[in-house]
Amino acid sequence: MERYNLNNGNTIPCIGFGTYKITNPNDVETSVVAALEAGYRLIDTASIYDNEAEIGKVVKNQKVKREEIFITSKVWNSEQGYDNTLRAFEQSLKNLQTDYLDMYLIHWAVVDKFKETWRAFEYLYEQKVVKNIGVSNFQISHLEALMLKANIPPVVNQIELHPYFSQKELREFCKKHDILVESWSPIAKSGVTNEEILIKIGEKYNKSAVQVTLRWHIQNGLLPIPKSVNPERIRQSIDIFDFQLDEDDMTYIDYLD
Repeated sequence: MERYNLNNGNTIPCIGFGTYKITNPNDVETSVVAALEAGYRLIDTASIYDNEAEIGKVVKNQKVKREEIFITSKVWNSEQGYDNTLRAFEQSLKNLQTDYLDMYLIHWAVVDKFKETWRAFEYLYEQKVVKNIGVSNFQISHLEALMLKANIPPVVNQIELHPYFSQKELREFCKKHDILVESWSPIAKSGVTNEEILIKIGEKYNKSAVQVTLRWHIQNGLLPIPKSVNPERIRQSIDIFDFQLDEDDMTYIDYLD
């Protein structure tokens, strides 16, 4: 698994497995086990996803060691503020049956709360119970406001990003400030599946439109977080490291924005 360097000196797997809306315990077990067996080492969840406890059980019973699995969770809007965030974090640790998180994100920039939430994040980071702290769904104005007050900059901004919505201005801002961009909904909720140009490009490499799209993310230095409960699709989504899109391919995909 290739890894990206973060601005604090740590590294992160270059692709993750998303778990949004996967709440049925059987689906959680099937999908997370399939993801780990396929080679994923980043599992992305959040308190609002209502599946942390199920993920914790699965991870604890796997042959893959805990220290090899990069677990991300997020603090929800109603849990924000300094004290609330610390309580929410403890609950997430309990749910996930772990004594640390690899990464903790502010799920959304709640006005008048996210700066205090970040202060709690910095405390958790300094206590070494979180290895990396970042944000999700932050726009440029939110990042600017946060960085004016922050002692520790965010390592990641997780945002909706796919060929139809490539967020170039926000990506450039993050790149300038050495903030890695993670892509949620990287295949546009399967919307890329029937996109003619992506299918045509895929035929050159014997890959699907989904695989081409995920490769586009990787070659743009983005960290995609695809999700599925289908083991075969989970395996296909990580089978993207044996081909390289050429410059024309990348340009054609950019035109979809």
